[in-house]
Amino acid sequence: MQNDLDNRARSSRPIRLFSLPLMTCFGLVAGFALAQVDPPTEHKSLSLEKLGVIEEDMLQRQIGLGGYFMQLRAITIMPGGQIAKHSHETRPGIVKVISGEWVEGRPEGEATYSAEGIDGILEDGDTVHWFYNRGDVPASAIVCDLTPSG
Repeated sequence: MQNDLDNRARSSRPIRLFSLPLMTCFGLVAGFALAQVDPPTEHKSLSLEKLGVIEEDMLQRQIGLGGYFMQLRAITIMPGGQIAKHSHETRPGIVKVISGEWVEGRPEGEATYSAEGIDGILEDGDTVHWFYNRGDVPASAIVCDLTPSG
């Protein structure tokens, strides 16, 4: 009788040890799949204010850069709002959140930026991203970028 109990305990142990990593793996795959939400394709609940522009002719004269103008904008995303997926292949920029919280989505994951943080969002030629405001207050940022003319 004791041998039967020992055999059952031994035979069930490998199943339990095998089941735990397998269930963990399935859970991770399911969690990853749920996290893979399609990026937004439209802007929603935004306000934009132009704060200043350095025109193309001035950039050409000052630093020899033609074909671009530099702009400074304040962009506010209302609660539940979003900025659609976009690329910065030809439009480098820098973003600083000044109120609320922006959630940046990129193909490799998400990052959250708040007014309390000292970090900025760098938008170089490899940047493809989108933003959400998942909070319950408007979230604003100052955005400076070089934009192709025309």
